[in-house]
Amino acid sequence: MMEKYSVEICKKLEKKFQETGLYRPMRMDRYDDGAELVYDVNPVSSAHEGSGIRVHLVIEKFVGGGFAGQVYCVKVKTIEKEPIEGLKEGGVYAMKILVPPSSTALMFRNLVYAVGFQGPFQLQTNPAAARAGAIWQKFIRRGAKIRFGDERAVNDIHATFVDSNLGSCGELSDWVDGRTWRLEVDERMDLLGLWRRGKQIDAGQLGSPEYRAKKQFMDEFVKLLHDMGGYEFARQYEWSTCKSQPNCLKRRDAGDDPSAGLTAVDFRAGLALLPFLPMSPGDFKLIVKGVCRGSLVQFDRGDIARLESFIDANSHEFEDMREMLGELKSAERVYRNSVPDITHNHLRLIYSRSLWSTMLSSTVTGWEVRGIIDRQFGEKLRKNKASALVFYMILLMPFLGRFVLKFSGSSAWRKHYMGMLTSWKYFRQSV
Repeated sequence: MMEKYSVEICKKLEKKFQETGLYRPMRMDRYDDGAELVYDVNPVSSAHEGSGIRVHLVIEKFVGGGFAGQVYCVKVKTIEKEPIEGLKEGGVYAMKILVPPSSTALMFRNLVYAVGFQGPFQLQTNPAAARAGAIWQKFIRRGAKIRFGDERAVNDIHATFVDSNLGSCGELSDWVDGRTWRLEVDERMDLLGLWRRGKQIDAGQLGSPEYRAKKQFMDEFVKLLHDMGGYEFARQYEWSTCKSQPNCLKRRDAGDDPSAGLTAVDFRAGLALLPFLPMSPGDFKLIVKGVCRGSLVQFDRGDIARLESFIDANSHEFEDMREMLGELKSAERVYRNSVPDITHNHLRLIYSRSLWSTMLSSTVTGWEVRGIIDRQFGEKLRKNKASALVFYMILLMPFLGRFVLKFSGSSAWRKHYMGMLTSWKYFRQSV
């Protein structure tokens, strides 16, 4: 019989690790309930990059994880320096860290992304990518207010951060106490099928009220995303993919009305959509539409020009978000120029110095986020792009490349490796 997962045993193992006195950091896959964390955060509602706002959190419970990352219910203990719009001390929120808890899921996700974009998974390793996605969510939330009459149709996001323990970017958003639709007995599936095809059916004969309400909401939400230029964000809510339904929850406090309280909660894709690797029935249609737009590989690319047109057409609703639009453009520029992405960059890879400069700078940042190098070495590489390019090439060597980069770029890892070579006792502890 399988033993139940024990937080206490994990804590004992962690203590044992600390007692060995190893220089290298302890490997972690996820956090346990009750863990206390401290992050330097960047609020999404305003530009506070590097302002030193610090948030102390306590993990209430681990919710689960998939290809996009791992989700926790957390409580905010304290906020240092200045308040953050939407966050309050003592409040309960959702925290998503953009690295899967499963090593198998991590490997598959990164492989698919690398095939599509020829680089590391940017939402995990690039703060600009995480920032761009968060700002897009803010604009989509305001768009939902226009289309549905209620901003709460889209979950609010408050801050982004970097988790140095797990080596990933993360985000804090509202905790939605919700559920998927209830399983409903329906003896007239023939009529439901006609309704799905757009036929006029007597509502009194139709069953499955929660199913129908949710499908209508998600269909309208996909239209909104397309109107705002969020074509690839819409992939998260395409009904025909047969995996998007959990991304929309019904708030438990919304009453019995099937259409009340429906909320879009997830805007971070886990797997890139490759043209030769559809993973659901709906992906075939999405691949064709993407190719027609000139997007052979799809993930979370949006059309800023289309978004700006939507904002101009509803300028009175977005008056307070103009500065945020400028930040989105800047973050998107860094994000999209951080990987080779041959299906979008094409010939720019041959002649664009700015593209390669951004790519190398973001690569160094990604090494810092994942803990491969320390901040001091990262600053040196950003000042000397030739050295960064050399290490970029070295890292392409299997096994040896990562060792060379760690040894050269991290004082902790260097001490660890030297300790293994010079001390039999340290070597035994390491093994």
